[in-house]
Amino acid sequence: MRGIIAAWIVCTLIILPGVVRADDALGIVTGPKTGTYYAFGRDIAQVAGKAGIEVEVKPSQGSVDNIKRINSSENAALGIVQSDVLGFLSRSKSPESIRMASNLRMIFPFYNEEVHVLARRSIHSFADLQGKKVAIGEEGSGNMLTSINLFSMMNITPGQSEKISPAQGVVAVLKGDVDAVVFVGGKPVRLFKNLEDLSLPENRKYEGMLDQVHFLPLDDPKMLEEYKPAEITHDDYSFVEQKVPTIAVQAVMISYDFSQSDNKSRCEKLGRLAKAIRNAMPQLKEKGHPKWKEVNLDADSGIWKKDSCAWPETKGKAAADSSGAGRDLMKILEKDKQ
Repeated sequence: MRGIIAAWIVCTLIILPGVVRADDALGIVTGPKTGTYYAFGRDIAQVAGKAGIEVEVKPSQGSVDNIKRINSSENAALGIVQSDVLGFLSRSKSPESIRMASNLRMIFPFYNEEVHVLARRSIHSFADLQGKKVAIGEEGSGNMLTSINLFSMMNITPGQSEKISPAQGVVAVLKGDVDAVVFVGGKPVRLFKNLEDLSLPENRKYEGMLDQVHFLPLDDPKMLEEYKPAEITHDDYSFVEQKVPTIAVQAVMISYDFSQSDNKSRCEKLGRLAKAIRNAMPQLKEKGHPKWKEVNLDADSGIWKKDSCAWPETKGKAAADSSGAGRDLMKILEKDKQ
């Protein structure tokens, strides 16, 4: 499985030579224009503008695309990604992927996004997905990244991985065409919330279909080394009868590590931007995207090393700031080399 991951990363995360240009504006790669990442980017640009810093908000295909662009010659100094992208890259045997991971730093942690694994009732645990047919999300999506990361972490190899959209994956599970679908999103996710409508009288032809599926529990200690504990409840989705333990991935704002380059002006701008965001948190929580209310800029950063341009007090530290279940990047890399 790891060999497949390494080959996939090399093919999809091709980096261009050179370092990000020293344009006047700071480019931030986010996600689709209809998504939360893009909305956060626009909020950040507004805050930056008031502090005299120009930020160019760029839509993208998601976390994997953002990593590629941050490591390219594009003006993409910043990006918003899922926190498990670092474990995903560092777990690979590919030298390019490991080098790419070493160039990334965390500016701030943002909000949590829960991992939903909707499966047929015949599937009782994540381990039961061994040899099964699983919808993992579209090519380059965060869903695909998390799926591959979890399979690698748990040494599970699906019999077939379907690279289809989340909606197609859910329909396939309901029809019994695939055994499970993996989706990452802040609960309640509209995609799963809409499943409640299958119980309405006008949808009687779908009667009983919802009874054949459930959310898988995700609480293995290995998962909690890189993910945060969470749960899915009846309050989130009415068809969930009992609490289901799951895991959550953080949305994090990251940057290229400019502290190690000659581009001191860009490092200085990142520091000013970080200070502007911190000072503007009361306004962001009040008037920004609703998810800002969940943001704690000082939350545990897990395996991520803080950016020394944004966090000057971390300059010179060799290991990532972490606590609890977090592990620094070097430990992951050393483990993979054994």
